[in-house]
Amino acid sequence: MKSVAMVIAEKNFRDEEYQMPKEILEKAGIKVVTVSTTLKEVTGKLGLKVTPDELLENIDPKQHDAVIFIGGGGAEQYFDDERALNLAKAAAENKKIYGAICIAPVILANAGLLKNKKATVFSSEVSMIKEMGAIYTDEGVVIDGNLVTADGPASAKNFGEAIVNLLKK
Repeated sequence: MKSVAMVIAEKNFRDEEYQMPKEILEKAGIKVVTVSTTLKEVTGKLGLKVTPDELLENIDPKQHDAVIFIGGGGAEQYFDDERALNLAKAAAENKKIYGAICIAPVILANAGLLKNKKATVFSSEVSMIKEMGAIYTDEGVVIDGNLVTADGPASAKNFGEAIVNLLKK
C-alpha cells in the first residue's frame, strides 16, 4: 500500500488543503499519515480538528511514497524548522514525491528544492520562491518531475488528484 506523509501546522493549517487531498488519496487506496510537531489535537483555520499520527522528527521519508506540506498561515512555523527542511530534502534525495500547497512551497524553497524548478505558491509568497530560484508559474497546480505545488484552497482538489496520478505511475 502506498503511503503519504502530510505535514500540518499546530494551528491555522488550511482545513480544505488538508482534508480534500487526504480524502482523494484515501479514496485511491493510499494511506495518509498526518504529521505535526505535536500529537495533541490541532485546529485548522476554519475549525477542523485533527489528531496527528506521527511527530515530525520521527518521519522517515523512506517509509513513505510522498511527503506533502499543507498550507495556511500556520505553515509559517516550518519555514525555518530544520526538521521540516531536512524531511523535504530527504524526500527529494530519496526520489519520493514531494509537494506543498498555499504558502508551504516556501518550506521547499528554503530547503533549496525549488531552484530551477517550475512551481507555484499563494500570491503573497511569489517573490519569496522566486528569490530562492524557483521558476514561478501562475497556475493552480504545477508538476515538475516529483515536485507538486499548488497555489491555495481553490486548487486543493486538483492538488490531491495530481499526487494520486504521480503515485500511480
